[in-house]
Amino acid sequence: MNIKRILLIVGILGFAVVGCTNGAQNDNTATNTGTNIATNISAESQASAANRKLQTIGVALGDLGNPFYNAVQKGAETEAKKISGNIRVNAVSSAFDLNQQTNQIENFTAANTDLIILSAVDKKGVKPVIDQARLAGRVVIAVDSAVDANVDAIISSNNTQAGEIACQYIADRIKGQGSVVILNGTPMDSINQRVSGCEKSLSKYPDIKLISKDQNAEGTRDGGLRVMSDLLTTFPKIDAVFATNDQSGVGADLAARQARRKEFFIVGVDGSPDATKAMEDKDGVFAATAAQNPAGMAQKAVEIGNDIIQGKKPESPDILIPVNLVTRDNLSSYKGW
Repeated sequence: MNIKRILLIVGILGFAVVGCTNGAQNDNTATNTGTNIATNISAESQASAANRKLQTIGVALGDLGNPFYNAVQKGAETEAKKISGNIRVNAVSSAFDLNQQTNQIENFTAANTDLIILSAVDKKGVKPVIDQARLAGRVVIAVDSAVDANVDAIISSNNTQAGEIACQYIADRIKGQGSVVILNGTPMDSINQRVSGCEKSLSKYPDIKLISKDQNAEGTRDGGLRVMSDLLTTFPKIDAVFATNDQSGVGADLAARQARRKEFFIVGVDGSPDATKAMEDKDGVFAATAAQNPAGMAQKAVEIGNDIIQGKKPESPDILIPVNLVTRDNLSSYKGW
């Protein structure tokens, strides 16, 4: 009896061990299968993009209180209407807050938005949410500024060209000699490219002295006023100023008025309504701006996005939109934003 009982117990334990082992194997199989299904779903959703029609567009912008971003929104809406009257465009503003923009893009992704267009408030910080959106099969296009993430396309102004033509205008107007100031800005790709383009143009003229190029005017009117006021105190004579964006240039114009200094002129970048207004005022020193085309960038983004959804990829994912120099002489023909 004892031997039989022992054999019976051993048999039961052996069966239990086999059962547990098989269960663990089944769990592993289920995990692997789940991973494969998730991968296959992602691949299928991306592959099916070519079979969809563009129906919804989400536009995530920095601040819709800024005329630049308003123009981006209008450009997206205009191009969407050209494609179909049934396309819905939803533009949202993040107030330059990364967490808010991340939530907005997550919402676009969850709502099965076909095309997501974004002007990133943080080129590195948006990477995780962009990765999620593309994994879910969304087409993502960055406008205005680059991102450190894999997107379907990046559409931006040719910022190097903007700096080049702005400072070539300066060099021509001061006849290749004089003292020039660069009002720098927040260290981001677009600003760095504008400064680089400016320096390239000025480097051809050995009699042009770049007396300041590192002061950060922060891209704002207040920043331009503050930095330019300090520079006017430091330098008794300045021949020209290159402002890396119009807002800082308008602030510099105000500083010149307050200091009653009119021996120099200012060239900005953007083509903004504030710049054109400043240029119309003959009492000011704002003389020219390298004008961007924010509506054109958005229109191109919608066009390229629709092509990708239809299965037609762009020849290059990096698309530069040319800029044009607007001066007081040709201001009347400039359509603006």
